[in-house]
Amino acid sequence: MSNQVYINSTAAFFPNEPVANDDMEAYLGYIDNKPSKSKKIVLRNNGIVNRYYALAKGGKSTHTNAQMTALAVKELFKKDPEKLKEIELLACGTSSPDQMMPSHGVMTHGWLPEIGPIEVVSPSGVCCAGMHALKYAYLAIKAGEVKNAIATGSERFSGLLVSDVFEEEVQKIKELNENPYIAFQKDFLRWMLSDGASAFLMSDTPNAEGLSMRVDWIEGVSYANEMETCMYMGAEKETDGTLKGFMDFTPEEVMNKSIFSVKQDIGLLSDNIVPLGGQKIKEIFEKRGLTVDDIDHFLPHISSDFFKSKIYDLIQIYGGGIPYEKWFINLYTVGNVGAASVYLMINEMFNTGKLKKGEKLLLLVPESSRFSYMYAMLTVV
Repeated sequence: MSNQVYINSTAAFFPNEPVANDDMEAYLGYIDNKPSKSKKIVLRNNGIVNRYYALAKGGKSTHTNAQMTALAVKELFKKDPEKLKEIELLACGTSSPDQMMPSHGVMTHGWLPEIGPIEVVSPSGVCCAGMHALKYAYLAIKAGEVKNAIATGSERFSGLLVSDVFEEEVQKIKELNENPYIAFQKDFLRWMLSDGASAFLMSDTPNAEGLSMRVDWIEGVSYANEMETCMYMGAEKETDGTLKGFMDFTPEEVMNKSIFSVKQDIGLLSDNIVPLGGQKIKEIFEKRGLTVDDIDHFLPHISSDFFKSKIYDLIQIYGGGIPYEKWFINLYTVGNVGAASVYLMINEMFNTGKLKKGEKLLLLVPESSRFSYMYAMLTVV
Protein backbone atom coordinates (compact mmCIF):
# COMPACT_ATOMS: atom_id res chain seq x y z
CA MET A 1 0.00 0.00 0.00
CA SER A 2 1.24 3.47 -0.87
CA ASN A 3 -1.03 6.26 0.31
CA GLN A 4 -0.89 9.92 -0.51
CA VAL A 5 0.10 12.02 2.51
CA TYR A 6 -1.25 15.47 3.31
CA ILE A 7 -0.52 18.24 5.79
CA ASN A 8 -4.04 19.32 6.77
CA SER A 9 -3.30 22.00 9.34
CA THR A 10 -0.35 23.74 10.94
CA ALA A 11 0.17 25.65 14.17
CA ALA A 12 2.88 27.40 16.16
CA PHE A 13 3.62 28.44 19.70
CA PHE A 14 6.03 31.19 20.71
CA PRO A 15 6.82 31.82 24.38
CA ASN A 16 6.17 35.28 25.78
CA GLU A 17 6.49 38.47 23.75
CA PRO A 18 8.98 39.00 20.91
CA VAL A 19 12.35 40.28 22.09
CA ALA A 20 13.87 43.16 20.12
CA ASN A 21 17.61 43.48 19.55
CA ASP A 22 18.13 46.14 22.21
CA ASP A 23 16.46 44.00 24.89
CA MET A 24 18.33 40.72 24.40
CA GLU A 25 20.80 41.08 27.26
CA ALA A 26 17.98 41.88 29.69
CA TYR A 27 16.96 38.24 29.23
CA LEU A 28 20.31 36.54 28.55
CA GLY A 29 22.45 38.61 30.92
CA TYR A 30 25.83 40.26 30.48
CA ILE A 31 29.06 38.33 30.17
CA ASP A 32 31.64 39.70 32.61
CA ASN A 33 29.01 42.35 33.53
CA LYS A 34 29.67 44.22 30.29
CA PRO A 35 27.49 44.88 27.24
CA SER A 36 28.59 42.79 24.28
CA LYS A 37 30.82 44.51 21.74
CA SER A 38 30.09 41.85 19.13
CA LYS A 39 26.28 41.89 19.24
CA LYS A 40 25.74 44.75 16.78
CA ILE A 41 28.12 43.26 14.24
CA VAL A 42 26.48 39.83 14.43
CA LEU A 43 22.97 41.28 14.23
CA ARG A 44 23.96 43.41 11.25
CA ASN A 45 25.02 40.25 9.41
CA ASN A 46 22.16 37.97 10.45
CA GLY A 47 19.34 40.46 9.82
CA ILE A 48 17.26 39.30 12.80
CA VAL A 49 15.16 42.01 14.48
CA ASN A 50 12.95 39.88 16.77
CA ARG A 51 13.20 36.50 18.45
CA TYR A 52 11.50 34.64 21.32
CA TYR A 53 12.85 33.36 24.63
CA ALA A 54 11.25 30.96 27.07
CA LEU A 55 12.67 33.27 29.73
CA ALA A 56 11.57 36.19 31.83
CA LYS A 57 13.88 39.18 32.13
CA GLY A 58 16.75 38.16 34.35
CA GLY A 59 16.92 34.68 32.82
CA LYS A 60 14.26 32.72 34.74
CA SER A 61 12.69 29.94 32.67
CA THR A 62 9.01 30.24 31.72
CA HIS A 63 8.46 27.14 29.55
CA THR A 64 10.16 23.84 28.83
CA ASN A 65 10.67 22.61 25.27
CA ALA A 66 8.10 19.84 25.82
CA GLN A 67 5.53 22.31 27.15
CA MET A 68 5.94 24.58 24.13
CA THR A 69 5.63 21.63 21.76
CA ALA A 70 2.46 20.40 23.48
CA LEU A 71 0.98 23.89 23.28
CA ALA A 72 1.68 24.00 19.52
CA VAL A 73 -0.07 20.62 19.17
CA LYS A 74 -3.08 21.85 21.15
CA GLU A 75 -3.25 24.88 18.87
CA LEU A 76 -3.93 22.48 15.98
CA PHE A 77 -7.14 21.40 17.70
CA LYS A 78 -8.30 24.67 19.25
CA LYS A 79 -11.60 24.48 17.35
CA ASP A 80 -12.27 20.84 18.25
CA PRO A 81 -10.08 19.55 21.14
CA GLU A 82 -11.89 16.19 21.12
CA LYS A 83 -10.15 15.27 17.86
CA LEU A 84 -6.86 14.98 19.75
CA LYS A 85 -8.12 11.57 20.87
CA GLU A 86 -8.01 10.33 17.26
CA ILE A 87 -4.25 10.84 16.79
CA GLU A 88 -2.28 7.64 16.12
CA LEU A 89 1.35 8.80 16.00
CA LEU A 90 3.41 11.63 17.51
CA ALA A 91 6.83 12.45 15.99
CA CYS A 92 8.78 15.24 17.73
CA GLY A 93 12.11 16.57 16.44
CA THR A 94 14.41 18.89 18.39
CA SER A 95 18.08 19.58 19.07
CA SER A 96 17.48 21.05 22.52
CA PRO A 97 15.54 18.53 24.65
CA ASP A 98 14.93 19.44 28.26
CA GLN A 99 16.89 16.41 29.47
CA MET A 100 18.98 13.51 28.12
CA MET A 101 16.30 11.01 29.19
CA PRO A 102 13.34 10.52 28.82
CA SER A 103 13.04 11.50 25.17
CA HIS A 104 11.59 14.81 24.07
CA GLY A 105 8.70 13.05 22.33
CA VAL A 106 7.43 11.19 25.36
CA MET A 107 7.83 14.28 27.54
CA THR A 108 5.66 16.15 25.03
CA HIS A 109 3.16 13.27 25.10
CA GLY A 110 3.09 13.62 28.87
CA TRP A 111 1.68 17.13 28.43
CA LEU A 112 -0.99 15.74 26.10
CA PRO A 113 -2.87 13.11 28.13
CA GLU A 114 -5.92 13.66 25.89
CA ILE A 115 -4.18 11.75 23.11
CA GLY A 116 -4.10 8.43 24.97
CA PRO A 117 -1.49 5.67 24.47
CA ILE A 118 0.08 5.92 20.98
CA GLU A 119 3.40 5.44 19.21
CA VAL A 120 5.87 8.27 19.91
CA VAL A 121 9.22 8.87 18.20
CA SER A 122 11.88 11.48 18.98
CA PRO A 123 14.37 12.22 16.17
CA SER A 124 17.40 14.07 17.52
CA GLY A 125 20.20 15.94 15.83
CA VAL A 126 20.21 19.62 14.97
CA CYS A 127 18.17 21.50 12.37
CA CYS A 128 17.26 18.37 10.39
CA ALA A 129 15.58 16.77 13.42
CA GLY A 130 12.25 18.43 12.61
CA MET A 131 12.41 17.15 9.05
CA HIS A 132 13.23 13.66 10.30
CA ALA A 133 10.07 13.77 12.42
CA LEU A 134 8.13 14.90 9.36
CA LYS A 135 9.55 12.05 7.28
CA TYR A 136 8.76 9.43 9.93
CA ALA A 137 5.14 10.59 10.03
CA TYR A 138 5.03 10.77 6.22
CA LEU A 139 6.34 7.22 5.79
CA ALA A 140 4.04 5.78 8.45
CA ILE A 141 0.99 7.23 6.72
CA LYS A 142 2.26 6.38 3.24
CA ALA A 143 2.79 2.74 4.27
CA GLY A 144 -0.71 2.51 5.75
CA GLU A 145 0.56 1.93 9.28
CA VAL A 146 -1.53 4.86 10.53
CA LYS A 147 -4.13 7.14 9.01
CA ASN A 148 -2.99 10.28 10.79
CA ALA A 149 -0.03 11.67 12.69
CA ILE A 150 1.36 14.81 14.26
CA ALA A 151 4.89 15.94 13.42
CA THR A 152 6.63 18.72 15.36
CA GLY A 153 9.78 20.78 15.36
CA SER A 154 10.80 22.80 18.39
CA GLU A 155 13.71 24.39 20.21
CA ARG A 156 14.46 25.95 23.56
CA PHE A 157 17.95 27.34 23.08
CA SER A 158 17.65 30.22 25.53
CA GLY A 159 18.68 28.15 28.54
CA LEU A 160 22.03 27.58 26.80
CA LEU A 161 22.50 31.26 25.99
CA VAL A 162 22.33 32.86 29.42
CA SER A 163 25.54 34.50 30.53
CA ASP A 164 26.51 32.05 33.28
CA VAL A 165 26.83 29.23 30.72
CA PHE A 166 29.74 30.98 29.04
CA GLU A 167 33.32 31.67 29.87
CA GLU A 168 34.33 35.32 29.80
CA GLU A 169 33.61 36.48 26.26
CA VAL A 170 36.61 36.94 24.02
CA GLN A 171 35.95 40.11 22.05
CA LYS A 172 37.21 39.25 18.57
CA ILE A 173 35.83 42.43 17.10
CA LYS A 174 38.54 43.09 14.50
CA GLU A 175 38.45 39.44 13.42
CA LEU A 176 34.66 39.49 13.33
CA ASN A 177 34.60 42.43 10.95
CA GLU A 178 37.16 40.76 8.71
CA ASN A 179 35.63 37.26 8.87
CA PRO A 180 31.86 37.15 9.48
CA TYR A 181 32.00 33.35 9.87
CA ILE A 182 33.37 33.92 13.38
CA ALA A 183 29.82 34.89 14.31
CA PHE A 184 28.89 31.22 14.09
CA GLN A 185 31.56 30.07 16.51
CA LYS A 186 30.33 30.00 20.12
CA ASP A 187 29.61 33.12 22.15
CA PHE A 188 28.31 34.85 19.05
CA LEU A 189 25.59 32.22 18.48
CA ARG A 190 23.81 33.95 21.38
CA TRP A 191 22.61 36.62 18.98
CA MET A 192 21.06 34.20 16.46
CA LEU A 193 19.08 31.52 18.28
CA SER A 194 15.42 31.62 19.28
CA ASP A 195 12.77 29.50 21.06
CA GLY A 196 9.49 28.17 19.74
CA ALA A 197 7.53 25.17 18.48
CA SER A 198 5.41 24.25 15.49
CA ALA A 199 3.19 21.26 14.70
CA PHE A 200 1.60 19.70 11.62
CA LEU A 201 -1.50 17.51 11.49
CA MET A 202 -0.98 14.95 8.73
CA SER A 203 -3.29 12.33 7.26
CA ASP A 204 -4.00 10.13 4.22
CA THR A 205 -6.92 12.35 3.17
CA PRO A 206 -6.91 16.03 2.18
CA ASN A 207 -9.23 18.53 3.83
CA ALA A 208 -12.79 18.38 2.55
CA GLU A 209 -12.86 22.17 2.63
CA GLY A 210 -9.99 24.60 2.29
CA LEU A 211 -6.41 23.88 1.34
CA SER A 212 -4.08 20.99 2.20
CA MET A 213 -0.46 20.38 1.23
CA ARG A 214 0.43 17.04 -0.34
CA VAL A 215 3.88 15.76 0.61
CA ASP A 216 5.32 14.66 -2.73
CA TRP A 217 8.71 13.49 -1.46
CA ILE A 218 11.29 13.99 1.29
CA GLU A 219 14.99 13.26 0.79
CA GLY A 220 18.01 13.58 3.05
CA VAL A 221 21.75 13.11 2.92
CA SER A 222 24.62 13.03 5.43
CA TYR A 223 28.25 13.69 4.54
CA ALA A 224 29.56 12.44 7.91
CA ASN A 225 31.39 9.67 6.03
CA GLU A 226 33.78 12.29 4.70
CA MET A 227 33.42 15.30 7.02
CA GLU A 228 34.54 16.02 10.58
CA THR A 229 32.15 17.38 13.18
CA CYS A 230 31.41 21.07 12.71
CA MET A 231 28.69 21.98 15.25
CA TYR A 232 28.54 20.29 18.65
CA MET A 233 27.36 20.56 22.23
CA GLY A 234 28.18 18.46 25.27
CA ALA A 235 31.64 17.73 23.91
CA GLU A 236 35.00 19.26 23.06
CA LYS A 237 36.76 18.87 19.73
CA GLU A 238 40.20 17.27 19.86
CA THR A 239 43.13 18.24 17.65
CA ASP A 240 42.62 15.12 15.52
CA GLY A 241 39.03 16.13 14.76
CA THR A 242 37.36 13.61 17.04
CA LEU A 243 34.98 14.60 19.84
CA LYS A 244 35.53 14.05 23.54
CA GLY A 245 32.09 13.71 25.08
CA PHE A 246 30.88 15.19 28.35
CA MET A 247 31.07 11.84 30.17
CA ASP A 248 34.85 11.89 29.80
CA PHE A 249 35.25 15.24 31.59
CA THR A 250 35.25 15.87 35.30
CA PRO A 251 32.37 17.96 36.69
CA GLU A 252 34.82 20.85 37.15
CA GLU A 253 35.95 20.61 33.53
CA VAL A 254 32.36 20.53 32.31
CA MET A 255 31.82 23.90 33.98
CA ASN A 256 35.19 25.52 33.29
CA LYS A 257 35.33 24.51 29.64
CA SER A 258 31.69 25.42 28.89
CA ILE A 259 31.15 21.88 27.61
CA PHE A 260 27.40 22.37 27.29
CA SER A 261 27.57 25.54 25.23
CA VAL A 262 26.96 25.24 21.48
CA LYS A 263 30.14 25.53 19.41
CA GLN A 264 31.11 25.41 15.75
CA ASP A 265 34.33 24.77 13.84
CA ILE A 266 34.38 27.92 11.73
CA GLY A 267 36.89 26.70 9.16
CA LEU A 268 34.75 23.69 8.32
CA LEU A 269 31.55 25.74 8.26
CA SER A 270 32.78 28.41 5.88
CA ASP A 271 34.34 25.98 3.39
CA ASN A 272 31.60 23.36 3.23
CA ILE A 273 28.09 24.22 4.43
CA VAL A 274 26.89 25.78 1.17
CA PRO A 275 28.81 23.71 -1.45
CA LEU A 276 27.82 20.36 0.07
CA GLY A 277 24.18 21.37 0.10
CA GLY A 278 24.41 22.15 -3.59
CA GLN A 279 25.62 18.67 -4.49
CA LYS A 280 22.36 17.08 -3.37
CA ILE A 281 20.20 19.77 -4.98
CA LYS A 282 21.84 18.96 -8.31
CA GLU A 283 21.17 15.23 -7.82
CA ILE A 284 17.53 15.82 -6.88
CA PHE A 285 16.87 18.15 -9.80
CA GLU A 286 18.39 15.67 -12.23
CA LYS A 287 16.72 12.56 -10.75
CA ARG A 288 13.27 14.12 -10.58
CA GLY A 289 13.51 16.14 -13.78
CA LEU A 290 12.89 19.40 -11.95
CA THR A 291 13.44 22.87 -13.26
CA VAL A 292 13.08 26.25 -11.62
CA ASP A 293 9.75 26.68 -13.41
CA ASP A 294 8.35 23.77 -11.37
CA ILE A 295 8.90 25.67 -8.09
CA ASP A 296 6.50 28.38 -6.95
CA HIS A 297 7.92 28.92 -3.45
CA PHE A 298 11.39 28.20 -2.10
CA LEU A 299 11.67 27.86 1.69
CA PRO A 300 15.33 27.55 2.73
CA HIS A 301 16.17 27.38 6.41
CA ILE A 302 19.03 29.80 6.91
CA SER A 303 20.66 30.57 10.24
CA SER A 304 21.61 34.08 9.15
CA ASP A 305 20.94 36.49 6.31
CA PHE A 306 24.68 36.16 5.71
CA PHE A 307 23.97 32.87 3.88
CA LYS A 308 21.11 34.06 1.66
CA SER A 309 23.22 35.29 -1.26
CA LYS A 310 25.54 32.30 -0.97
CA ILE A 311 22.64 29.85 -1.30
CA TYR A 312 21.28 31.89 -4.20
CA ASP A 313 24.62 31.65 -6.01
CA LEU A 314 24.84 27.92 -5.31
CA ILE A 315 21.39 27.20 -6.75
CA GLN A 316 22.25 29.39 -9.71
CA ILE A 317 25.09 26.97 -10.41
CA TYR A 318 23.42 23.65 -9.54
CA GLY A 319 19.71 24.22 -10.07
CA GLY A 320 19.41 26.91 -12.69
CA GLY A 321 18.62 29.69 -10.23
CA ILE A 322 15.53 30.38 -8.12
CA PRO A 323 14.71 34.12 -8.23
CA TYR A 324 14.35 35.89 -4.89
CA GLU A 325 10.67 36.65 -5.54
CA LYS A 326 10.02 32.91 -5.05
CA TRP A 327 11.83 32.80 -1.69
CA PHE A 328 10.06 32.90 1.66
CA ILE A 329 12.07 33.34 4.87
CA ASN A 330 10.79 34.52 8.27
CA LEU A 331 14.15 34.37 10.06
CA TYR A 332 14.11 38.13 10.55
CA THR A 333 10.94 38.20 12.66
CA VAL A 334 11.16 34.90 14.59
CA GLY A 335 14.92 34.24 14.75
CA ASN A 336 16.73 30.98 14.07
CA VAL A 337 14.56 28.30 15.69
CA GLY A 338 16.63 25.35 14.46
CA ALA A 339 14.51 22.23 13.96
CA ALA A 340 11.32 24.32 14.05
CA SER A 341 12.35 26.89 11.45
CA VAL A 342 11.03 25.18 8.32
CA TYR A 343 7.79 24.32 10.16
CA LEU A 344 7.36 27.97 11.10
CA MET A 345 7.86 29.11 7.52
CA ILE A 346 5.26 26.64 6.25
CA ASN A 347 2.89 27.56 9.07
CA GLU A 348 3.08 31.25 8.23
CA MET A 349 2.48 30.64 4.53
CA PHE A 350 -0.37 28.18 5.17
CA ASN A 351 -2.25 30.38 7.63
CA THR A 352 -1.83 33.82 6.09
CA GLY A 353 -3.30 33.26 2.63
CA LYS A 354 0.00 33.13 0.77
CA LEU A 355 -0.73 29.80 -0.98
CA LYS A 356 -2.92 28.82 -3.92
CA LYS A 357 -4.00 25.43 -5.24
CA GLY A 358 -1.47 23.81 -7.54
CA GLU A 359 1.55 25.70 -6.17
CA LYS A 360 4.69 23.76 -5.26
CA LEU A 361 6.98 24.46 -2.30
CA LEU A 362 10.60 23.33 -2.27
CA LEU A 363 12.07 22.98 1.24
CA LEU A 364 15.78 23.04 2.10
CA VAL A 365 17.12 22.41 5.60
CA PRO A 366 20.91 22.31 6.08
CA GLU A 367 22.55 21.15 9.31
CA SER A 368 26.17 21.98 10.03
CA SER A 369 26.67 19.47 12.86
CA ARG A 370 28.33 16.94 10.58
CA PHE A 371 26.90 18.25 7.34
CA SER A 372 23.44 16.78 6.85
CA TYR A 373 20.70 18.15 4.61
CA MET A 374 16.98 17.53 4.14
CA TYR A 375 14.88 18.49 1.10
CA ALA A 376 11.16 18.11 0.37
CA MET A 377 8.48 19.08 -2.13
CA LEU A 378 4.92 19.99 -1.15
CA THR A 379 2.00 20.64 -3.50
CA VAL A 380 -0.98 22.76 -2.45
CA VAL A 381 -4.24 20.91 -3.11
